[in-house]
Formats: sequence, C-alpha cells, structure tokens
Amino acid sequence: MDLAQAHQFVQQWVDAWNAHDLDAVLSHFADDAEFSSPIAAQLLPESGGILRGKEAIRAYWAVGLERIPDLRFEVVDVYAGVGVIVIHYRNHVGGLVAEVLHLGEDGLVRRGAGTYRATDAAADSGVQSA
Repeated sequence: MDLAQAHQFVQQWVDAWNAHDLDAVLSHFADDAEFSSPIAAQLLPESGGILRGKEAIRAYWAVGLERIPDLRFEVVDVYAGVGVIVIHYRNHVGGLVAEVLHLGEDGLVRRGAGTYRATDAAADSGVQSA
C-alpha cells in the first residue's frame, strides 16, 4: 500500500469512527483479525488486552462507544510501511494515540494494536466506568 492508498484508507477509517459506524470501521478487518489494546485489558481483564476475531473486536468497540458517547478522532499523521499503516491521531479529550494496522494481501487488517502515551490508557481515552 502506498502513502496515497494509506491516506484513503485512513480517511474512511476516521469518517467511520466519527460517525460511530462500527460496520464501516470493521469492513476493513478480516474475520479472524486480532486487535490489542491496553484499554481492552482494563475494560475486559479476561481478554488480557487481546481481542481475537471480528466479533470480539466489535463487542469491545461497542462498549467503548457506549461509554464514550462524544468520541471523535482527528488524524495527526499517517505512516505507510510494507503491509502496515500507522494512524497517529488525537482523541476527543486531546490524548495522542497511534494505531498500528498490519494488512493482509487482500488489504484487510489482520492484526492491529492501539498504543497510548499514558499509563492509564482508559482514563486518557475518556472511557466512563460502568
């Protein structure tokens, strides 16, 4: 994927997130994708922070959207590598996040990771406790 394609991918990604459209976000993910996040580790301790399969990722992100009704992302920059896109963005509370997405030959995300600068990623993301 070249940088222009990466920017197109990221524009679709951020538009879907900002619309809170999980189907659109997940349309970029393979059914057997894996996603890791320190927030998942905090919200779903039994996951160990690793979500396996599109439906597990959907369930996790649905909880996030429920707890962060004003969620909005602003892309800071996009980086493209060999089969990898890094989305550097600012969340709705101003926290900086980098999402690293490893793509298969079909262009779908096979493995992804949300990375945060804060020790308590959930608090930094604005997640409201249950």
